[in-house]
Amino acid sequence: MALGRALRARGHDVVLETWERWRPYAEGEGLRFAASPEYHVFPTRERPLKPYEAVARAAVHTRELVRAERPDVVVADILTLAPALAGELEGVPVATVVPHVDPRSAPGFPPYSAGVRLPRTAAGRAVWDAAARAMAAGLEHGRVELNETRRRLGLPPQARVHGGISDQLCLVATFPQLEYPRPGAGEPATHVVGPLQWEPPFEAVELPPGDDPLVLVAPSTSQDRDHAMLRAALTGLADLPIRVLATYNRRLPPVPLRVPANARLVEWVSYARTMPHCDAVVCHAGHGTVVRALSSGCVVVACPAAGDMNENAARVDWASAGVRLPRRLVSSPAAVRLAVQRALGEPRFREQARELAAWSATHDAGARAAELVERLAAAGAPREPPAAPRA
Repeated sequence: MALGRALRARGHDVVLETWERWRPYAEGEGLRFAASPEYHVFPTRERPLKPYEAVARAAVHTRELVRAERPDVVVADILTLAPALAGELEGVPVATVVPHVDPRSAPGFPPYSAGVRLPRTAAGRAVWDAAARAMAAGLEHGRVELNETRRRLGLPPQARVHGGISDQLCLVATFPQLEYPRPGAGEPATHVVGPLQWEPPFEAVELPPGDDPLVLVAPSTSQDRDHAMLRAALTGLADLPIRVLATYNRRLPPVPLRVPANARLVEWVSYARTMPHCDAVVCHAGHGTVVRALSSGCVVVACPAAGDMNENAARVDWASAGVRLPRRLVSSPAAVRLAVQRALGEPRFREQARELAAWSATHDAGARAAELVERLAAAGAPREPPAAPRA
């Protein structure tokens, strides 16, 4: 959505294909909308599709859209392979957006999403190099599965792993300060452009009164169904000389929450409107929440729940932009209390968060990403005279 908005602002015609529920938001940004097929690939319904079976079906559907629109470039999310394959089938240049840190490994890197920081010694790098050899089988399995999907669609096989990431253009939408340094020049077609941020419009909420430091408690919308982190934060932060704004994200907890005198609990909150007023953000370390907090100069208290949240928490810790709380301690009021006290009490965290906010203010990630997409479109389909690319 953020990239589409940036391209639209530069005068391009943009079609966004995604689930139907996002139609009003896309059209509100001036984008044309196309509904994507919604296949269920997890065992939540009868006869769920296997992931690559769903990809093959969706690629056939999206190919019709690509054929009808005749775009100059197709941009696909890293987890959305169907439009990338559809673009390739129609001979259209394809770019990938990675809406988090780059998941590809490099010598000495720990496994992605393990929640382990980059090692500081040669011995530590050797350990992870050995682990990488063991994990190579998983990457090879993914390559084989993707090549089978490509075969079904009439595309040639790929020799490389991470075949879902374009080798023409990859936009990594995170802070470069959260990216581990890679040996050499890295991937030549990969660009770390900065966070591509967008949120649905929502009005501002009333903040707790007073002048004490303001801490936002922002749980994940998909994890921690019992609100263990939210409950621990409200309890653990009750007696501190701070103000607490907390949201339950329209998911009522199974047991009513006790809201202390220094806190306010709301149904929903606009991060873009609220975080600039905050000093720290307690969250499950979803990438969008983390980069919005850092863009606002907030120290992050990362309480990872699952998946890439572990990786995001490790990167925040490595970059000295906040405090990481192990998952086993997330439901402990005392642990959350100590983590917040440390986040607010150590100047280096605030200094780094402010540096990232300053970087964000002077680097327009949307404009940079749009410029790179324009270059790919121009290189893939030169015109005389040049025409405005369509994505």
